[in-house]
Amino acid sequence: MKHNIVKLLFIAAIAAGALACSSKFDKLLSSNDVDEKYKAAFEYFNKGKYRKAAMLFESMSVMTTGTERDDTVQYYWGLSNYKYKDYYTAEANFYKFIENYPRSVFTSQARFYRIDCLYRSTLRYELDQAPTHKAMAAIEEYLRDFPDSEYAGDCRGYHKKLSDRLDKKAYENALLYYKMEDYKASRVAFRNILKTDAENIYREDILYHIAMSSYKYAYHSIPDKQKERYMEFMDDYLNFIGEIPDSPYTRELTALYKRAQRAIGKDVGIDETDNMKDKDFIKERKAASGK
Repeated sequence: MKHNIVKLLFIAAIAAGALACSSKFDKLLSSNDVDEKYKAAFEYFNKGKYRKAAMLFESMSVMTTGTERDDTVQYYWGLSNYKYKDYYTAEANFYKFIENYPRSVFTSQARFYRIDCLYRSTLRYELDQAPTHKAMAAIEEYLRDFPDSEYAGDCRGYHKKLSDRLDKKAYENALLYYKMEDYKASRVAFRNILKTDAENIYREDILYHIAMSSYKYAYHSIPDKQKERYMEFMDDYLNFIGEIPDSPYTRELTALYKRAQRAIGKDVGIDETDNMKDKDFIKERKAASGK
């Protein structure tokens, strides 16, 4: 019984202390004493109590407007929210700071932290990539203005990851047509990727699927259209082999190239690989025709 009473008294003391601290903070928050709030805000910030620091910096932001403390208060308001992991609010803080104080000593850091907030708000490649484009634009602008910044390496790393994400989205979108066996649309989609982004990280796979799409489109065409379409495949094959002769895809595409040559009436040798591939495509054609 005595033990329980002591325990209850201890809990009550803690609660009373927390209430007193809360009351003290609330009084400070509503105070008009800028010096006291300024000092307390940094004390909270340095102790890692970023939410309270952010609230204090916000509460004095109007009172310090036009003073020498103005940019410091605005910057640390954003930084406190950033440290608190409220990246949405922090991004808005830093954006406003950059607009209002383009020549502040904190501007480079503010622009980087805004970029970091934007980067964290981007979505995986299957979803809307508008935030990705926004983040990449901010990064490119930052690197133009601060090419030798201590944050330049981080920014380049972010940009590479975001660029790769866009490449993947474009590739996967085109690949859907291929998987749906709409080979004409697939070839167009893959070619369009390279028209707009010749350095796409999936370039080898894209060139492969362009060739495969044109081959399969020709293979499943009516006889009157096959010769013309096999010729298209042969062009795609030669483009691929001219650029990436040692690709893991080379053997497969070369076998198809020989088959296409035979299909348009050219006499070419048949090797073991051709025979194996022919068997595969005979099965595929039977499956496609339901025979």
